[in-house]
Amino acid sequence: MEIFNYTAGRQLSQMFLATFFFHISEYFLAVAIHGKKNVTLSSLLISKHYIAAMLFSILEYLGEYFFCPELKEYWWISNFGLALIVIGEIIRKMAIVTAGRSFTHLIKVRREEHHKLVTHGIYAFVRHPSYLGFWVWSIGTQIMLLNPISTIAFAAVVWRFFAGRIPYEEAYLRRFFGNEYVEYAQRVPSGIPFVK
Repeated sequence: MEIFNYTAGRQLSQMFLATFFFHISEYFLAVAIHGKKNVTLSSLLISKHYIAAMLFSILEYLGEYFFCPELKEYWWISNFGLALIVIGEIIRKMAIVTAGRSFTHLIKVRREEHHKLVTHGIYAFVRHPSYLGFWVWSIGTQIMLLNPISTIAFAAVVWRFFAGRIPYEEAYLRRFFGNEYVEYAQRVPSGIPFVK
């Protein structure tokens, strides 16, 4: 007896591949930019809360798949989610590569010698493209799985996280770069909706 049909096999495989690629590429980009001795496993960006959210999304998927399998057959919606995953991944990786050594996974509370204000490339359009990329990517994973509850939850929780993180990070950026950052922030949006 077949447990998963083609739809479930494809959607779950895409989810696992997208998640694996996201985290492994984050780690290896950090190593390439900062050197292996300066990178810890925290660059994989995996926390207890993140694991709990992903497990919840898989449980939602399985529950809906077994009790309402027709919900998982809207291919155009699933493919739209997959497109969002790719777009989010591209935005985030462009942000990391463009910022180079100025990009770190942890907010810097002291300005280091190599820390520059990056305002070119994707940063000319969005102040926090790495956050925007992750937000789009995370929502895309749930749309691709056709998980209505997790789509709303991921959008809200990730938005709330960045809505709290951006002002904290920008306080340090204003301290590091002064009026240069203030002027930059006035002309370029944050990238996260409703976060100035």
